[in-house]
Amino acid sequence: MKKLLHRIPGLSLLAILAVVSLELTPAMALTGDEAAAKSFFDLSNLWILISAALVFIMHLGFSCVETGLTQSKNTVNILFKNLFIVTMGVLTYALWGFNSMYPGDFNGFFAVGSPIANALDYGDPSTMTAEYADYTIWSDFVFQAMFAATAATIVSGAVAERVKLTTFMIFATLLVMFLYPITGSWKWGGGWLDGKGFYDFAGSSLVHAFGGFAALACVLVLGPRKGKYTSDGKIKPILGHSMPLAAIGVFLLFLGWFGFNGGSVLSADAALVSLVFVTTTIAACAGAMGAIFTSWVVLKKPDLSMGLNGVLAGLVGITAGADQMGPWSAAIVGLIAGVLVVFSIVFFDKIKIDDPVGAISVHGICGMWGTVAVGIFGVAAGEPESYSFIWQLIGTISVSAFAFITSFVLFFILKAVMGVRVSEEEEFGGLDVGEHGQEAYPDFSVSSR
Repeated sequence: MKKLLHRIPGLSLLAILAVVSLELTPAMALTGDEAAAKSFFDLSNLWILISAALVFIMHLGFSCVETGLTQSKNTVNILFKNLFIVTMGVLTYALWGFNSMYPGDFNGFFAVGSPIANALDYGDPSTMTAEYADYTIWSDFVFQAMFAATAATIVSGAVAERVKLTTFMIFATLLVMFLYPITGSWKWGGGWLDGKGFYDFAGSSLVHAFGGFAALACVLVLGPRKGKYTSDGKIKPILGHSMPLAAIGVFLLFLGWFGFNGGSVLSADAALVSLVFVTTTIAACAGAMGAIFTSWVVLKKPDLSMGLNGVLAGLVGITAGADQMGPWSAAIVGLIAGVLVVFSIVFFDKIKIDDPVGAISVHGICGMWGTVAVGIFGVAAGEPESYSFIWQLIGTISVSAFAFITSFVLFFILKAVMGVRVSEEEEFGGLDVGEHGQEAYPDFSVSSR
């Protein structure tokens, strides 16, 4: 006000009051309850959008993790796939997936999708229904679109270093556009699992186990990298080229998970958002501890990659019930996830299922565990009983089985039609040159010397 008077010396107090009155009139026209509701709506909507941005950052995290844990000669290929997945994912989710996943009335199992409306008024609070009490439809779409692309990103890491680019692009598009929304609708769209009391807060099963078991199907069809398993049955480690990059990726994912879980409250409810932040953080830290000390015992050395995957395992594990359990329950869930991920990675390696980044274990196995854990530790607010362990188990098996079977069939068809992996020569030389004709680190390549 002092600055205003200084800039316009002749401005009278009456004129100032008139300006202030004009500015405040819309707010003053609302009753106390209406003004409070409008403020909460605006704050909640803003939080959903901030959360969507945090989940978007997770795609950079996935890019860094996958790149760091694989060979330098495949860096461009991995970055290209991650760029394609998030951009394709948003567009196809807008074209079909969003309205297939949230169809309103449907048979509980499958709904035909449709493009989102080419409208301007979906951001107007006056168009909101009870379903969108605290945020606009546009905010809901962009938040959910960031989730959708994650399922295909999980597959990308598992098939890295030998998958044919065009085949993967077709598979990822069909996965995000058609397959992912089907199981998502079973719970989040009010489908048959929702009717049975199945609970998955932010996607331990609907996002992570779905992606993990889709990845398992693809890896089985694709086969391991050349030289990974020797003829005498031994495992030959294929080391990632940048542990710093992998660590950066995990910390970016940890940051993004605050939006992934925190935004899934779907409002700015202070108590719930803060609880979710605490359970998410504690589970991730417990997961790291579980993986670090388990790998130290099993592998005889403290393994950084296992510790990093332990953080992700704890995050995946708590995602289904972050709002339905206390901090120490979350610690147990995260700790068990961290232990599980080590034994799972070792197990899959022993049976010659080659997963360069541990995606099947982190997302598939720990996603199932986190969902089942809701039936053990979850407390349904305001309900006389906790969640059903049986229906949590049935739900996660159903989602995982659907993802595995449909992905196996789709990828097998693509293999028969156009092939799913590059030639042995191209795999040896690196997909950067073979698929893209460019190198990530040209100054350090042999050809540049």
